[in-house]
Amino acid sequence: MLSTFHGLEVAKRGIFTQQSALYVTAHNIANANTPGYSRQRVNFVETEPFPPASMNRPQIPGQMGTGVEAGSIQRIRDSFLDYQYRNEASKLGYWSTRSEAIAKMEDIMNEPSEFGLSQAMTQFWEALQDLSTNPENEGARAVVRQRGVAVAESFNYLYSSLSQIRDDLGQEIKTGLLEVNSILKQISELNEQIKAVEPNGYLPNDLYDKRDALVDELSKYFQVKVETVPSGGNALDIAEGIYEISLVNQDGSTVKIVTKDSYSKLSVSPSISGDPTNPDGYISEIRIEDVLGNITTISYNKFDSLASGRIKSLIEAYGYGSDPDNVKGYYPDMLADLDKMAYSFATMFNAQHREGYDLNNSNGVDFFEMNVSDNTTGKGAAASIKVSDVIMSDLGKIAASSKSGESGNGNNALYLSMIKDVQITNGSATLPSGSGTTVSVPITGGTVQTFYQGLIGKIGVDGQQAERMKTNAETLATSVDNNRQSVSSVSLDEEMTNMIKFQHAYNAAARMITAIDEILDKIINDMGIVGR
Repeated sequence: MLSTFHGLEVAKRGIFTQQSALYVTAHNIANANTPGYSRQRVNFVETEPFPPASMNRPQIPGQMGTGVEAGSIQRIRDSFLDYQYRNEASKLGYWSTRSEAIAKMEDIMNEPSEFGLSQAMTQFWEALQDLSTNPENEGARAVVRQRGVAVAESFNYLYSSLSQIRDDLGQEIKTGLLEVNSILKQISELNEQIKAVEPNGYLPNDLYDKRDALVDELSKYFQVKVETVPSGGNALDIAEGIYEISLVNQDGSTVKIVTKDSYSKLSVSPSISGDPTNPDGYISEIRIEDVLGNITTISYNKFDSLASGRIKSLIEAYGYGSDPDNVKGYYPDMLADLDKMAYSFATMFNAQHREGYDLNNSNGVDFFEMNVSDNTTGKGAAASIKVSDVIMSDLGKIAASSKSGESGNGNNALYLSMIKDVQITNGSATLPSGSGTTVSVPITGGTVQTFYQGLIGKIGVDGQQAERMKTNAETLATSVDNNRQSVSSVSLDEEMTNMIKFQHAYNAAARMITAIDEILDKIINDMGIVGR
């Protein structure tokens, strides 16, 4: 037999449940513009019917419903779309960083332009050709010296500017890893909070949102894999559990950086000093240290295996290797090529200049001076090249003549202007004077001019590729995020519809209480009074 107040209890449950739904709707509306917020919904669940199946159940025609309750408040999220977005975000982080690094290099190289190294060298060759027709003219000699200074200073400027940008990239790596470590710590702390709530049967949706927003941010720095571990206790089936996060390599292998109980800290070795005067900075390994002090390393020869992300791109630009003499990377390669070019140019020019004669009928001296640590690579040439002190103090020391005693002979100046066209074969160059003299240089083929053109061409091609891939990654990331937002974001129109729906249901449940109250009033006050 149903109780007298059964109807009141059913209606009361309806009121409370619709009220909960209205509160959740209000929460959604309030957070419609909150970044990272996922809309929430109340999962309505029918309560147990009466009577339950038993031997002594009352004899009524069938089970009667007992109303509704809010079974859970669940956020709406698609984990597959999250996975897709994070993959695209890591690719975007990689290509946007690479594009920025190459764009900065293009700005420094500034080619083609009237202020670049190419133009400085062209003016130097032209000044030498003018000197060949006026070898005794002091003005022509002064122009050659000044144009030589301009070439040397162009090399110096390019090297110092690129080194400064490279140092900035190193600082970005340090800052990026600090940010990564901060994110890992926050994710671990959120894991602990979620671990304390879920076993009690609650869904900490707002904590889930904060954690996912942090994982989204982390995916810009590294490609990551997220796995969930149940928090135990009386957690609901739809509870999302604890996140365990791993770095992903291109072959699918992973390195764990967040576990259910702790997180790791990332650093690089050798540490980045931040000293712009030290051009030999490099990274030999990424170190992953857990709370127990156990260290996992990703060595320099495995950096290429990292799937993607901003940190990988920064390391590739900054430089990595086993030691300072074996460093690869976009900026180290360019600096090394500038050294090769400067050393090859100056070595050939000096050798030809020494074959000539100055106004005092003395053999020519070195026109350029350099402080080089390795003749096979020309290391240090671009940073240190300058016009020699002898030439700077005495214009007569410029060896324009090819024969002693013939100060009006400008053939050697002409030969000097032909250095730009000297073909280099297997690191050997024959001087244009016809003397048969050969010199060894770091450039292995072509000419100094074509070598530089190749450098500029490579920057242009690499820059176009990086920009194209960045655009593609942006398009894909935006597309996936739009799909994700269509699932998770708050639609005010939809929430207004829900608000009206829940309000009507609330009003109907309240009206039901009024109706049952009238029924009970009739029973209590108007029945059993016959004959009174």
